Amino acid sequence: MKSPLYGRSARPGLTIAVATALCVTVFAGNSRAVEKSTHMVPMRDGTRLATDVLLPDDAKSPLPVILIRTPYGRVGTGRGMAARFCPAGCAVVSQDMRGRGQSEGSDAVFFHNDGWGKRQDGLDTLNWVTSQKWCNGKVGTWGGSALGITQNMLAPVATEALKAQYVSVAFSDMYTDLAYQGGAFRKELLEIWLERTKADPANLKAFRAHPRYDEFWTVANALPQAHRVNAPGIFRGGWYDIVVQGTINSFTSIQNGGAPGAKGKCRLVIGPWAHGKFDELKYPANAETPPKAVDLTRWFDHYLKGVDNGVPQDKAVHYYVMGDPDDPDAPGNFWRSADTWPPPAVATKYHLHADGKLSTARPQADDAKLSYKYDPKNPVPTVGGQNLNIPKGPRDQHAVESRPDVLLFTGPTLSEPLEVTGRIRAKLYISSDCPDTDFTVKLSDVYPDGRSMLVTDGIFRARYRKSFQREDLLEPGKVYELTVDLWSTSIVFNRGHKIRVAVSSSNSPRFEPNPNTGGPVGEQSASVATNTVHLSRDHASHMLLPLYSGK
Repeated sequence: MKSPLYGRSARPGLTIAVATALCVTVFAGNSRAVEKSTHMVPMRDGTRLATDVLLPDDAKSPLPVILIRTPYGRVGTGRGMAARFCPAGCAVVSQDMRGRGQSEGSDAVFFHNDGWGKRQDGLDTLNWVTSQKWCNGKVGTWGGSALGITQNMLAPVATEALKAQYVSVAFSDMYTDLAYQGGAFRKELLEIWLERTKADPANLKAFRAHPRYDEFWTVANALPQAHRVNAPGIFRGGWYDIVVQGTINSFTSIQNGGAPGAKGKCRLVIGPWAHGKFDELKYPANAETPPKAVDLTRWFDHYLKGVDNGVPQDKAVHYYVMGDPDDPDAPGNFWRSADTWPPPAVATKYHLHADGKLSTARPQADDAKLSYKYDPKNPVPTVGGQNLNIPKGPRDQHAVESRPDVLLFTGPTLSEPLEVTGRIRAKLYISSDCPDTDFTVKLSDVYPDGRSMLVTDGIFRARYRKSFQREDLLEPGKVYELTVDLWSTSIVFNRGHKIRVAVSSSNSPRFEPNPNTGGPVGEQSASVATNTVHLSRDHASHMLLPLYSGK
């Protein structure tokens, strides 16, 4: 067969620029035939990556390109995108990442080969694409999860050929967002994911070998590189997603501090979604349909084809304000559009009291406190949350709230709805009889029927209270101030509901239990810690909730 595009002979072994076409096939797109050729594209160190090029079979001139780089298999992903975009006049390039699928090399260490380090597979691939006759010099990137991460790694070093990105559920900082949230190892996420994807065991060894933020992690932290990003992106995430704060941080860092081509031109969309499905709460049908301002086709039409479709005039931020999905008359459960993130809000202290109450009133007692024993060999089991491989999303916390190692603080029944939108943090004054320990905080929405539905949660490893770059162990009995980051959310607590905060020291296997010894995490020895949360006038532990103040 002979391809109509430039009369290119489609025979095995044909050398095209710096890659080899292994095979050429044709399949039907939505309305036009699509030609697929497979190439082994060499990177700067000689490693060759398997790459599919998918073109409209009747194309007569160079085309804009949508580039996808994946560890999960290029063939199906590329074919699906080609069926959608090749009939619309785009080429699609889908590539197996290094060490994955039919690509050469090792996948260790994940994402360290894709950014601005010694190996720059994303940039090398972009340069290969733009050197081909079928590319008109305009490239957009697409994908979610690992496919989104490869985009975040490419953007700071990309040439001007990169015109737009569509990044879903991807970290901005691998250490903070993915591996060591609050300094605690995200056990279920990384261990199970690496096992299920049959990754090189060197990945897990490397991640465990670097519990502190050091040079190992800087090559996978895109935030300090934001000023170099010159292509606008849509950043899409979910309130229950495993890296929701990373999605927000990617948007804000580039929107506010990117290069001229990206600054002020990015979009953020956050829905009531997780990294997969959840089942204990079901939001209305509108939750699955974000505003057209973040439509993928419309975005690429503007930036890759120059279509004047109003994209530059769209609002920058689109997020779903969650509410009680069981009550059709409850406030919330709608999309809101805004110019910036975070939205206008009043940071309000909700104090934790020794009698289990949660209120805006500051404690007045001189020495109020509550203690519990945390045993690493009997940790609090994970029930929902921002998980990947185990049940996720908003789940009822009753099964773990009755444990003696969980402190509960519950607000009064709300007489009026209360919207909380923005970053959630807990300021805790703590002490322990061990040299190191963790503190976990959960925020829940207590329904009239008694369900305590998780909204968001966080953790903090005490040894990193001064810096994630070094360890400072605790002195037994000494009071310390810790800030636990629960990331961000947007929810209306309905009238008749209550706000609840749960404090403990474990959430397993979401986070690996701290052995309390001050030694390496994962060691065999462990100690039972007596941990104390101080609730006095001078040590007033509290939640900091952003109460929405916009119109």
